[in-house]
Amino acid sequence: MAESAFIYDAVRTPFGKIGGALSGVRPDDLAAEVLSGLLKRNPGVDPSAIEEVAFGNANGAGEENRNVARMAVLLAGLPTSVPGVTMNRLCGSGLEAVISNSRAIETGDLELAVSAGVESMSRAPWVALKPETGFERRNLEMHSTTLGWRMINPKMNPAWTVSLGVATENVVARHQISREAQDVFAAESHQKAAAAWAAGKFKSQILNVSGVDLNIDETIRENTTADLLTKLKPIFQSDGTITAGNASPMNDGAAALFIGSENAGRHFTNEPLARVVSRGVAAVNPDYFGIGPVEAANIALKRDGLSWSDIDFVELNEAFAGQSLACLKLWPELDPAKVNLNGGAIAIGHPLGASGVRIIGSLAHTISAEAKRSGRRVYGLAAICIGVGQGLAMVIEA
Repeated sequence: MAESAFIYDAVRTPFGKIGGALSGVRPDDLAAEVLSGLLKRNPGVDPSAIEEVAFGNANGAGEENRNVARMAVLLAGLPTSVPGVTMNRLCGSGLEAVISNSRAIETGDLELAVSAGVESMSRAPWVALKPETGFERRNLEMHSTTLGWRMINPKMNPAWTVSLGVATENVVARHQISREAQDVFAAESHQKAAAAWAAGKFKSQILNVSGVDLNIDETIRENTTADLLTKLKPIFQSDGTITAGNASPMNDGAAALFIGSENAGRHFTNEPLARVVSRGVAAVNPDYFGIGPVEAANIALKRDGLSWSDIDFVELNEAFAGQSLACLKLWPELDPAKVNLNGGAIAIGHPLGASGVRIIGSLAHTISAEAKRSGRRVYGLAAICIGVGQGLAMVIEA
């Protein structure tokens, strides 16, 4: 009989804005902070019992190079016997770390693991191709590794290598998502996130970073309104609809969770937050990447015989308001009122490698609280779009 995988605890740092409060912290130090903080919250866990530490990271070109998961294990002072692996599925890297560990637990290969994610978009370096000759006489071209395509293979279809913003313009044009609808969605994200912080809904999840004065997600704008956002100009196409206000910002941050078998529960004083039910992965054309979560979620639901009516809460990563609205349009059976009750990435932030862990961790806390309140089984679904045309989804229950 297959094992079940349970989420026992989930934490994250407040997310900082690019060039903001966390910009002075190396990504490997951010990773170590969230790993050691998770352990401090769970003193019954012997660090030597952790059989895998998996970190999602989308860059890997700067200070988080050389397998940031292993660096985090060493920097956090865990025994050198604890292994670490870094995974890259771009924006879905953190959720990929959760998926990978959950599968290993279900097959019996692991009993207790940490799934995590980290990204410092502030500290992502500039890079250059290595000269092909010993004495290069041309000027070298520098590439920013913060976000998006770089050093593109000339054999790649040019239609697929457009920016994430242009790809989202493609999505909103195809699915007839208006600028007004995007601005309303973005404003609501800020308002819901601000209200969630004020109500203390994130309190049980947050680890403050040592030596940094940051106690709340740095990109939330509680006074943002749709009317204010209408004044912003499009940034990818002169006649477009995508603005800095209805897109997710660039951020720094880290998140981590304990995941284990039922037997791993002996390490914890608390009951599991949630059980992993099913997973889905899908791919679409890169120039329409934003609808990647649609089929991934459909697959995850189908694998356990569920429908959208069974799902109580949804965490959909908001890379852009336009792509989020397109996904909702393609899920006609899903009540939008179930989606991102505490705001999303447009307000909270999107540090690429950490976002997947944030959404599944936040969802686990949400459904656990609702299950205790209501005394019934509660289902949640987390989904995320991924640059170059992919999507991931996971269903959990409490």
